[in-house]
Amino acid sequence: MPNDTMPVIIAGGGPVGLITALGLVHYGIDVVLFEEDDQLSHDTKAGTILTRTIEVLDRYGAAEDVLAASLRVDEIGDIDRATGTARASVHTGELVSETRFPFVVNIPQHHLEPVLRARLEQLAPGTVRMGHRVTGFAQHANHIDVQVESPEGTKTVRGSYLLACDGGRSQLREALGITVEGHTLAQRYMLVDLEVDLDEANPRDYPYLAYFGDPQEWMILVRQPHCWRFLYPLEPGQPVPDRAGLAAKAQHFIGDVEGLRVLGTNVYPVHHRVADRWRERRIFLMGDAAHLITPMWALGLNTGVLDASNLPWRLAWVLRGWADQRLLEGYEGEQSPVAVRGSGEMAEAARAYMDRRSSSLSAMDGGRWGVAVTRSLLGVSLDVDGSGDWSMIASGDVPPPVRTGDRLPNLPVFGPRGQAWLHDLTRDSFVALYFTDVRRRPRISDSAVAGLSRYLVSRWDAPLDSGLRERTLFDPDERVTQRIGALPDTSVLVRPDGHVAAIVPFDPADEAKDPIRDVYVQITQGAAQ
Repeated sequence: MPNDTMPVIIAGGGPVGLITALGLVHYGIDVVLFEEDDQLSHDTKAGTILTRTIEVLDRYGAAEDVLAASLRVDEIGDIDRATGTARASVHTGELVSETRFPFVVNIPQHHLEPVLRARLEQLAPGTVRMGHRVTGFAQHANHIDVQVESPEGTKTVRGSYLLACDGGRSQLREALGITVEGHTLAQRYMLVDLEVDLDEANPRDYPYLAYFGDPQEWMILVRQPHCWRFLYPLEPGQPVPDRAGLAAKAQHFIGDVEGLRVLGTNVYPVHHRVADRWRERRIFLMGDAAHLITPMWALGLNTGVLDASNLPWRLAWVLRGWADQRLLEGYEGEQSPVAVRGSGEMAEAARAYMDRRSSSLSAMDGGRWGVAVTRSLLGVSLDVDGSGDWSMIASGDVPPPVRTGDRLPNLPVFGPRGQAWLHDLTRDSFVALYFTDVRRRPRISDSAVAGLSRYLVSRWDAPLDSGLRERTLFDPDERVTQRIGALPDTSVLVRPDGHVAAIVPFDPADEAKDPIRDVYVQITQGAAQ
């Protein structure tokens, strides 16, 4: 049975599993998602979606529904709790020239999951199977057989790949014998949802997402669509407060207020644990199954969504026959360092910053633009060529030229029939952007290459008789060219996830030589990621 007739199987119906399923459906890949519980979780969990995650949801056709259920935030506050003095807030308005979404959003996970599931059901009815638990598997050369316990009994489902999105206590990871390296702190976190009016009856005017640092007891305050949420550390041996104690603790933080009511609570351990490998033949670990990063600065769920941005397009290219299996090797190679030395170490540094054990943090020292890009996860640069060059932190008040591995800024250009956005061009394709002067009639091959689109980018509109108009993007005042830092007659190859795969010069007079096409073939058919 060929791969393209078998679904990709996902184990786990949390946000990463649902977003991964949306991604595969977007690329036209059959999916079946098994969730062992008979209903989605109602637990009080993660609550902030960063800008990069919104972009991923937009690519997969789910951003509109999520935004409709969310509260948009343009400032991430940094406040000294003891004095009430505001420090250097993160202003996401700095992102207005980088993305269509210059903000982050607050939405609790138990509200997010139903939105994602409903959108998935619209796009691919019957994809999600509740009350189905994956209990085993048998891997073969061209497929995988997955054993599933369901309300109808035990059955075997044949798939092309199995994606383990089954959480920090992943049974699939355990069955594969994959170990998790790292540590768990003795300190725990207490998360509380409160019904209280801090807008009118008890006005506080806090930013909708505010971090109150303090060496004795820090706090995070989040304005959710339906409530206020606060999170604070629970020291080793300290008992979990009852609801009256939680209400008193809240008033200790925010002052005497009227009408306060505890809606929900959760206590969870503080982890920094990462799997020592993320793949076993046709099985991939994703999200918390691969990396358990306690969500300081919203780095837990949002790091998992980076996995859901990276793997689906790779699987799609392989299953469509457009790429060699070696393309799949890049998933762990790129995402593992982001989780281990990126999000994990940033979360550790953020805890020290909140405890005031450290007065500086590189993610907060990069200038207004750099800090906004870093904290929104737009600054994640991947190791796309295996060179070891990647980063999580951007710096500067002015954006530098784009480099290989960077996320391409989402900027407007003008095609023959109106405005388009760069990320729209890459939704389902690699895109080669040739920065050149279309008045000189550059000789760019128009031969079809599966999975690759080509566009010329020029401040000169293509003449009607040039034969180039349909694939020319007009760049008034060279705003896109200058932001990317593209030299004349330079080609930029962008992946479907929006990351730059290569930047190489080309000869506009030589149609026979197209170095960007050669790079694309190497990526999809060779050993490069």
